Amino acid sequence: MDAVDRLLLAELQGDARLSFNELSRRVKLSPPAVAERVRRLEAEGVISGYHAHVDLAKAGLAVTALVQIQCYGPRCVLRDPEVAGWPEVLQLHRVTGGACCALLVAVESMADFERLIDRLAGYGQPASSMILSSPVPWRPVVVP
Repeated sequence: MDAVDRLLLAELQGDARLSFNELSRRVKLSPPAVAERVRRLEAEGVISGYHAHVDLAKAGLAVTALVQIQCYGPRCVLRDPEVAGWPEVLQLHRVTGGACCALLVAVESMADFERLIDRLAGYGQPASSMILSSPVPWRPVVVP
């Protein structure tokens, strides 16, 4: 990756809906050159997708939490592909430490959260931390 690729990534993270014409103006390359670079970054997996940032509370998901689960062996959350498809699970990470995985979850209410914790308890011991606020909810990646 060179400086132009890094600039393209910065611009696309700021607004993924920019046209190739606008990107070309901002990085001072022709639209076909920009299109070729963006396609290459996509093909190499550097750009893995384009997404809208959603305000969870305004979308009706007022309860968000980080849940760590101590589970190992055949009944592990990481080994059950269905868990990754649960709508409440926004992110699932394999982690080090006392837990084997950490999940970012969002639900409508505390009653929904309690039901989710009960479902997760079938895999191991869940421990949760409620997200009260997010001073840094998302930040663009700066590629060195």
